[in-house]
Amino acid sequence: MSRATKLTLIGIAVFFLAVVLSFVLFVVTWNPEATQSLTHLVPHSKGRLT
Repeated sequence: MSRATKLTLIGIAVFFLAVVLSFVLFVVTWNPEATQSLTHLVPHSKGRLT
């Protein structure tokens, strides 16, 4: 492999690692009691969707 190909693959790997780590950090630090649920914005209807 050429040097440019190796650098490109390393760059892609670093990008995906950053995405995965940021998601893991989000899940670990998420506090469901600190945020209000968004389901109160949509009226609930039993049966079919209107």
